[in-house]
Amino acid sequence: MPRLIVGLGNPGETYRDTRHNIGFMVLDEIARRLGTAFREEKRWTGLVAKFTGGHLLKPLTFMNDSGRSVQSVGHFYKTTPMQTLVVYDDVDLPLGRMRFRNSGSPGGHNGIRSLVAAFGTQDFPRLKVGIAPADGRPAGERMVGHVLGKFSAEEQPALQAVIKRAADAVLSAVERGLDSAMNLFNRQPES
Repeated sequence: MPRLIVGLGNPGETYRDTRHNIGFMVLDEIARRLGTAFREEKRWTGLVAKFTGGHLLKPLTFMNDSGRSVQSVGHFYKTTPMQTLVVYDDVDLPLGRMRFRNSGSPGGHNGIRSLVAAFGTQDFPRLKVGIAPADGRPAGERMVGHVLGKFSAEEQPALQAVIKRAADAVLSAVERGLDSAMNLFNRQPES
């Protein structure tokens, strides 16, 4: 059962509604449903919210250094990498799709690369939430512009739907276990 739920993103108003911050958006929805609120914990450089059985974390270290905050919180609460579920954006999945994985390489995602370095392993569960444009994976400067760009008005319905579905998936993993959530949400077609 996951005990630490991490949403990856970048702090500050500049990045607030960007594609790279979909992990933060999902955690905000989870906190709203659970009736809990984030508070800043300077010692961990993050925003933390408590729920029955665990904690939510939004690192404020910027994406490329997320591992530092996650490692500090995990160490304090004695949470192993396998008890840490990370929610983040995936530019290889179309907007509206998501996928649980138990482990894997960073695949070019600097936030995941930072976590792998901090944990010393690639073996930690994650929920990848798609942000790919309709015309496929961007490259080079277009990639940076895409992930740091804001969702368009046309993308809003798919964005809102996937945030709700991702929150459902995370809460299912917390309540029923990761394997059960993977079986349900990795097979369930997106609406």
